Amino acid sequence: MSVNLRTMPHRLLRHRRDRALGREKAGARFEQADEIARQLRLRNIGGLIIGDFIDMKSRKDQQTVYSLMKERLKRDKAKTHVLPLSALGLMEMTRQRAQESLSDSIYENCPYCQGRGVVKTSMTTSVELHRTLNTVMRKYQETVHELRIILNPDVLKRLKEEDEEFLIELERRYAGRLLFRGDPSFHHEKFVITDAQTGTELKP
Repeated sequence: MSVNLRTMPHRLLRHRRDRALGREKAGARFEQADEIARQLRLRNIGGLIIGDFIDMKSRKDQQTVYSLMKERLKRDKAKTHVLPLSALGLMEMTRQRAQESLSDSIYENCPYCQGRGVVKTSMTTSVELHRTLNTVMRKYQETVHELRIILNPDVLKRLKEEDEEFLIELERRYAGRLLFRGDPSFHHEKFVITDAQTGTELKP
């Protein structure tokens, strides 16, 4: 099918040209809304923000932009609130700036101490292990008679040098045997109690 543009009424040509231009402008405005939402997160902008969509006349397109902005802002961790476009084509929104300092953006919490800056002493971990062993040996005294404890070498050293008498008392009380193995990969506060025969972890 061929169309002779010279014979088409001038008004029809202008109408189609205006519609094409309108679609092009609307597409640019949709991209603009997407970019606004991205820049708000990227720059951590807070306060009252005004989006200029003055030349967007179609209520359908305005509603689409509004819905698009709301959808994009769902990704934002900061608290945001956006209003539909006004009669003048302005979109008002508020955003509570995320409280992130320069150090927060450069550093992350230490995976060892979980950001506390301190870890439990060998003595504290030793005391916790003693309490856990007492509970575990009482719970399994009829079925498990030999336990293996895997823990950090520093804590193991503390056990052997300072708390050995408590371990001997536990073995005597529950007629069991305690075997220890130091593992440098273990966190200072971590220990695992297993059945020495099967390797099954024993929970309190």
